[in-house]
Amino acid sequence: MARDRRFHLGWFANFCVDGWNEQWGSTGGIDWSGDFYVELVQHLERAKFDYLLLEDKLMVSDAYGGTYERELKHALHSPKHDPAPLVPLLGNVTSHLGLVVTLSATFYPPFLLARLCNTLDHLTGGRVGWNMVTSAEDRSAQNFGLDELPRHDERYARAHEYVDLVRALWNSWEPDAVVRDRESGTFVDHTKVHTIDFQGAYYKSRGPLNTVPSPQYHPVLAQAGGSPQGKDFAAKYADTVVGTAADPEGMIAYRDDIRSRAEQYGRNPDDIKVLFLITPHLGDTDEEARAKLDRLVNNEYYLEKTLAHLAAIVEIDFTKFDFDKPLPDDLHTNGEKGSLEAFIQRGSGKTLRELTAAYLSTEDALVGTPSTVADQLEALMDKVGGDGFLITAPGMRLTRRYVIEVVDGLVPELQRRGLARVEYEHRLFKDNLLSF
Repeated sequence: MARDRRFHLGWFANFCVDGWNEQWGSTGGIDWSGDFYVELVQHLERAKFDYLLLEDKLMVSDAYGGTYERELKHALHSPKHDPAPLVPLLGNVTSHLGLVVTLSATFYPPFLLARLCNTLDHLTGGRVGWNMVTSAEDRSAQNFGLDELPRHDERYARAHEYVDLVRALWNSWEPDAVVRDRESGTFVDHTKVHTIDFQGAYYKSRGPLNTVPSPQYHPVLAQAGGSPQGKDFAAKYADTVVGTAADPEGMIAYRDDIRSRAEQYGRNPDDIKVLFLITPHLGDTDEEARAKLDRLVNNEYYLEKTLAHLAAIVEIDFTKFDFDKPLPDDLHTNGEKGSLEAFIQRGSGKTLRELTAAYLSTEDALVGTPSTVADQLEALMDKVGGDGFLITAPGMRLTRRYVIEVVDGLVPELQRRGLARVEYEHRLFKDNLLSF
């Protein structure tokens, strides 16, 4: 039997400002009704994507230069609205697309998160995922009464216990607890609803959850950690993982590491779909696509915007370094270690300015016509042996034009080659993830 060569496709975005200042921008950053995202998910479902992942942050960052100026000037992580209420709106206009919402295990009480995810799974007919994050910014912690976050390793130790508790709450109702027995007048069989009496080092909960089991029973779990602790966390719990490696060798090493750790936890590694974050740059010709990319990255506006974005997530103030010299070798962070490593790996010996340009434009960048980029993705997946790709817009700015370039240009080319699905096989999100 021939090997199924299809790979999964996801889209990475957030409930933030679209490309308001781009030539091909759309809403101008004034419409927060969610209509732009309604259009987005309809396009993604038409192209048979597996899921949309909605990233989130809980702060206004002043990591770049000690001020909010660039953060707000470029509308990077602020303004950003809560993605959870957006999910039912998006679910109402789709029928198969998975909807992954980012919720912080550091700040959501476990019972509330378990109940929220369960409810959202009902409202979308079994298509919700939870992107498990611990948050990585002290400014977020300070919005919740803390001076700073726990250290990186402790955050993950807490997260393991947190997910165990959330899963126990989802399990507190047996799948068939709702009997709706008209003869006895019994809606729920009380013998199938249980306390969990969870007592850990960080969390305690009696249970049970007060919502009925959701269509998936356990919503899809997503994770994006790049550190050893993050990969271990993903291997233990995640159904899909966001990989940030920038080259084939890094992708192979990352995926092999996740799969090896999963086996140590007694899991089938094929049940974990590793999707690598990519930004295709498309044009009618290869030359046009390259020219578009060059215009995007070779200017001071892009440099400032990209470094301010990175500063917020890795908690490093890049204004302290000379842009025309390499970064120090001893950089450390309590923020997103995987994001810092992915940035630095763009090239040894490069200046900070060159690294920033390489953040989108490297020798391995996906640039060209849909056919050219499909060639690259096909060769890359054959080499990596991986599960798929998570697409995000260039320069952190989503526009209608970019969405159409992907869903009406790149994806049909992948489908013609038998590399992307042409129909959904199942109704539930998790089942579609596991269909190949």
